[in-house]
Amino acid sequence: MDQTLTMLKELTDANGIPGNEREAREVMTRHISPYADEVTQDNLGSLIAKKDGTVTDGPKVMVAGHLDEIGFMVTNIDDNGFLKFQTVGGWWEQVMLAQRVTVMTKEGNVPGVIGSKPPHILPPEARKKAVDQKDMFIDIGATSREEAEQFGVRPGDSVVPVCDFTVMKNEKMLMAKAWDNRIGCAIAIEVLKRLKNAEHPNTVYGVGTVQEEVGLRGAKTSAHYIQPDIAFGVDVGIAGDTPGVSEKDAQSKMGEGPQIIMYDKSMISHKGLRDFVTDTADEKEIPYQFDSIAGGGTDSGSIHLTANGVPALSITVATRYIHTHAAVLHRDDFEHAVQLIVEVIKKLDKQTVERITFT
Repeated sequence: MDQTLTMLKELTDANGIPGNEREAREVMTRHISPYADEVTQDNLGSLIAKKDGTVTDGPKVMVAGHLDEIGFMVTNIDDNGFLKFQTVGGWWEQVMLAQRVTVMTKEGNVPGVIGSKPPHILPPEARKKAVDQKDMFIDIGATSREEAEQFGVRPGDSVVPVCDFTVMKNEKMLMAKAWDNRIGCAIAIEVLKRLKNAEHPNTVYGVGTVQEEVGLRGAKTSAHYIQPDIAFGVDVGIAGDTPGVSEKDAQSKMGEGPQIIMYDKSMISHKGLRDFVTDTADEKEIPYQFDSIAGGGTDSGSIHLTANGVPALSITVATRYIHTHAAVLHRDDFEHAVQLIVEVIKKLDKQTVERITFT
């Protein structure tokens, strides 16, 4: 496994739901620190790695992925040791049942599985319906509340999906939990890595934000800390090349370049920045795809509203099965997203940023 794959494995195997991103933050810190001049975090927990350019007062460019992944939180332990839970982030009940999970306790990780009544004892009409999350529970093998507590479980504990990082038979295809959005964190790391010895007049911030999945919260605090002049929210997008998905549902195909998001529920992309990025991609012959998302959003949605406004653009990687236990993306899309952002940063300077801003 090469250095990049090792980084991707460590990032995605780390556990970190909104409000408990420590493991993922520690991994990102370890990988980004060699390429940063300063690594700190804001008071909410977002990681901020600063890389100085050749000009001390040059434009500040923010490249932000989010550290958190969707998961669950323990809300109650019943008398028989089964855990009741709530979702943290957006879940679809049909992908939850019978999936393995890890409960993060004060005594260490506890394995479990999401269960419900078996279909054999349900009436015929009930078998045709998806099981409601309120009727699910987590089985950790405990026989009583007291035994579950002895395992270290208590209300408020984080619960994360289980899916080890896997290079598929087609080695360009990578499967893991938490691509949403450790791939954005990986892009931020790689951008700083490739800029380590490059000359440019910008101050670049590689950021791992917290609590994106519950309202773009870390993006607010980290952008307030940085006060960027230009920002890129790097995240996953919808892959349209699966059975039953038409082009009107999702346009992008895996392996054909990063997605340039024109608009989503949180933001209309800044036209001047969007044009600058796509012109750069055309010039450097970097593949890309246009896309839009009617629902949802990225950290750009918060960042672009910072102070008196920030020209921002979401650059995403088409991914299959997001917001499930196992997602799949294409390595080339990751590599091209990094290449595109690096080439854009190299072309930025104070005058260019002013021209973009007022386009």
